[in-house]
Amino acid sequence: MKFEAERDIFAEAVAWTARSLPGRPAAPVLAGLLFEASDRGSVSVSGFDYDTSGRAGITAEVGEPGRLLVHGKLLADIAKSLPDRPVRIVSEGSKVLLSCGSSQFALRTLPVEDYPELPGMPGATGTVAGSDLAKAVAQVAVAAARDDTVPMLTGIRIEIDGDTLTLVSTDRFRLAYRELPWQPDADCPATTALLPAKVMAAAARALAGRDRVTLALDGGQSGAGLIGFASQDHPRGPRQMTSRLLSGEFVKYRSLFASVYATTATVETAPFLAAAKRVSLVAERTSPIRLAFARGTLSLQAGAGDEAQASESVEAVLTGEDTTASFNPAFLLDGLQVIDTPYAQLSFTAPGKPTVLMPRQSLDVPARDDFRYLMLPLKAPRASGAGPA
Repeated sequence: MKFEAERDIFAEAVAWTARSLPGRPAAPVLAGLLFEASDRGSVSVSGFDYDTSGRAGITAEVGEPGRLLVHGKLLADIAKSLPDRPVRIVSEGSKVLLSCGSSQFALRTLPVEDYPELPGMPGATGTVAGSDLAKAVAQVAVAAARDDTVPMLTGIRIEIDGDTLTLVSTDRFRLAYRELPWQPDADCPATTALLPAKVMAAAARALAGRDRVTLALDGGQSGAGLIGFASQDHPRGPRQMTSRLLSGEFVKYRSLFASVYATTATVETAPFLAAAKRVSLVAERTSPIRLAFARGTLSLQAGAGDEAQASESVEAVLTGEDTTASFNPAFLLDGLQVIDTPYAQLSFTAPGKPTVLMPRQSLDVPARDDFRYLMLPLKAPRASGAGPA
């Protein structure tokens, strides 16, 4: 195989595809990137770990079509350090020679005949703006479980119903819900799917700059199929990723959404977030941060007894009775950091019930319900003289 490509195009395609490579491959060949050069002036770069795959296509001057497999992480490190000169790739026996300007590398190839066949893209289901998808996934992924003790909880649930795409995740202590508009294919049925949050977050970030991202879903309701993300309008060539879906029945979460709230409190997002960050500095890992709403003020407090303590107050607009609730500091900060409006609204039903955090554009406009972040309150230890209660 022999081809030549522009340095930036080559390096970006290698870096994009290397994202899908496993840290600890189940087989040595899975650490490799597969290059396939055609006689039509194009080269595809692929990575696969049996669960996720990534492909990038680039234009190149192909001198000799062929296939080769080379260690992906090493190649990615090399590619991003190359000078701004055309990159030339030539395979010679069990080695591949890479030259770029005066830089030259000889890398050992992996047995390409042992590389597994990559899954094909499922049929297209619809399209969504890349920036909208990236923002929505970032808002929802924060609530997915970090460990795989219960694999279902590490996923993001996708719900497709007409021209609405809904994303949901939960770790049982909090839940994030986001609706966004999209363009379904004419024959797209209502369906659901559950896929790993890490995979969806990586795909959404990688395709954030694209005008339209195609979602391709196959076998969603059975939990045994694939989901694909693709972009044909990438300035450096087509990009696509696939992932196996997770199995398991997702929690029945809609009953958690109340239609009426006893108390709502609206606070400017930036001051609220800044105060919560400062106060939470003294909170131990399992200690809550206490929020008290009264007389147009939100008081934040953390720490108790002989431990370090902190308190701070910010302005708030309260509707309903004064209320107090305590939350895991990390969960509260995660929710506030993905609020994309000047104001954040917290809505309370009854003690011990989930509190809902929603974005609000202004005090004159109701809170948006297309994003809801639910947190279970915690019991707060009683503090001694740390400031406002």
